[in-house]
Amino acid sequence: MPEQSSRRASAAKTAATTAKATRPQEATPNHTAAPLCLPTDRELVMRVMPLPADSNANGDVFGGWIMAQVDLAGAVLPSRIAKGRIATVAVNEFVFKQPVSIGDLLSFYANIVRVGRTSITVRVEVYAERDPADLRVVKVTEANLTYVAIDEDGIPREIPGS
Repeated sequence: MPEQSSRRASAAKTAATTAKATRPQEATPNHTAAPLCLPTDRELVMRVMPLPADSNANGDVFGGWIMAQVDLAGAVLPSRIAKGRIATVAVNEFVFKQPVSIGDLLSFYANIVRVGRTSITVRVEVYAERDPADLRVVKVTEANLTYVAIDEDGIPREIPGS
């Protein structure tokens, strides 16, 4: 009986290790991550590579630079839906999951979360492709932003078809 119990425990440990190794994971607190692939279920709205001028004294890319890029990427789908001017009215959530380095190729993926009468909420996820010789893909940022359709005077207007 003890042998059978030991085999079960060993099998359970192996199954847990296998499941952990094959399941795509996001960054852990120590900034390591299992390999991810770029998403196929969202729209690629922007791709950019940060330059040395975009980095801080620690050599990481400024968080504010990333926020500006997310705002630009997040506006792509709402501007198509609104068929005109839009303005950012809220950053509902913004999470920096890992530092971004010079040389990372950033891909911004977006999907519409909600379309209201005058506003549109978008989810943006940012992935970094690192080390082209031994390619790794990691999620570095995710955010939810709300945009409002505005007229030529900056007054909120209805979204066509809402």
